[in-house]
Amino acid sequence: MSTNLLILGKAPTLSELRNTLVRLEDTIIFALIERSQFKHNNAVYKAGAMQFKDGYSGSFLTWFLKEVEQVHAKVRRYQSPDEYPFTSNLPDPILPPLDYPPVLVDPEHININDEIFDVYVNTVVPGITAVGDDKNYGSSATRDIECLQALSRRIHYGKFVAESKFQDPSTHEEYVKHIKEKNRDKLMELLTNEKVEEQLLKRLKVKALIYGQDLSSAIDNSTPNAPGNSSCTSVCNICDDPDSPDRAKSRVDYDLVVSLYRDYVIPLTKEVEVEYLLHRLD
Repeated sequence: MSTNLLILGKAPTLSELRNTLVRLEDTIIFALIERSQFKHNNAVYKAGAMQFKDGYSGSFLTWFLKEVEQVHAKVRRYQSPDEYPFTSNLPDPILPPLDYPPVLVDPEHININDEIFDVYVNTVVPGITAVGDDKNYGSSATRDIECLQALSRRIHYGKFVAESKFQDPSTHEEYVKHIKEKNRDKLMELLTNEKVEEQLLKRLKVKALIYGQDLSSAIDNSTPNAPGNSSCTSVCNICDDPDSPDRAKSRVDYDLVVSLYRDYVIPLTKEVEVEYLLHRLD
């Protein structure tokens, strides 16, 4: 059973945060797999491609996202300190406000969802989907929103990571010094743990290999208790040989998942961490 780290009234430890971030890896990978079952469907992302009766001129995804976030705002989703909307001018909640103990010091209300949206639409979607249009616009946009929300939550969790590191007695004075000097490079250097990042990418590769497999055929064709005929054989083949023919059957390319984290999720998370720390003493 997971613990809600946001009601503890203190900054979560790095080990507590890592447990949450590991679970979010699963959420993101499965969301990408769900989106990949539909074709690219470029009409979902192209402004003016669909005619709206209310005169809206943007894309179907931005319209759908606004509608979804309006409902979520009414039930207090964005009062939670780990949730950030992609749209603005949202309605007030219809329920009494939630009282979260103050953990973050975030006077700038840092939100980089515009960058996340751009990366997702222009890089991630073309990478995980087949070229073409299957007319499943509603289903595609629904999966898109699930992916966007999971990525946003994962990346903005950088604020909690930064707060935890800031409060670590072994490095606190260093952080204070670099914050006062507005030294972004030193803060980035202090925040970066290459060993942890390397372990993360290795873990993601294995997860994407396993989660992306269609095991139904392996199970149907396997002989119970027969050596070398288990349902995980195809997965093991890919783990041992990245060029294995079984890789083509994967529902999501593990290289894309790894590159998504390496090139975007990790850098954007650290961008959030640095921006947060620069205003930590305000």
